[in-house]
Amino acid sequence: MSDLIKIIQERRSVRKYTDQEISEESLNTILEAVRWSPSWANTQCWEIVNVKDAMLRKQLQETIAPKNPATKAIVAAPILLALCAKLGTSGYYKDKVTTKFVDWFMYDLGLACQTLCLTAQSLGIGTVIVGLFDHNKAAEILKVPTGHEVVTLIPMGYPQKTGSAPKRREVSEFVHVDTF
Repeated sequence: MSDLIKIIQERRSVRKYTDQEISEESLNTILEAVRWSPSWANTQCWEIVNVKDAMLRKQLQETIAPKNPATKAIVAAPILLALCAKLGTSGYYKDKVTTKFVDWFMYDLGLACQTLCLTAQSLGIGTVIVGLFDHNKAAEILKVPTGHEVVTLIPMGYPQKTGSAPKRREVSEFVHVDTF
């Protein structure tokens, strides 16, 4: 099994972290990997806010939906990244929509997010992708400019423990040949 397949198979949503800090070198490695993520026509529509301020983290925690298991991780993780998207670039050509799905920012942010999480995993750093929160309130807290959206919050840290993998469908259950 290749190292990449092993990293993919071992990545988990981690919500509890040790007190160990993440080095600047490791963070820079993760962010450099995001830099090389694929995107629509190389638009690279992502922007990342590294939220260090404890007060801002507390305010972001208050935007999380009730009973979300990642609530504590927003303030407890050594690093909290807010992944944002520039609107109106991905999926556009000369300011015109070019696809059925209009703005592809969610697709591009998904690619960047996957790259971020897998790179973190390769360094022994756990992540959780938080999507259930008040995006507008989070954007206000982070002073995200008009024309951009906060897409996800990603707490990162060294895992306190690693859970087992959830059940996955077999390849034969989702691959179709020639037609659906």
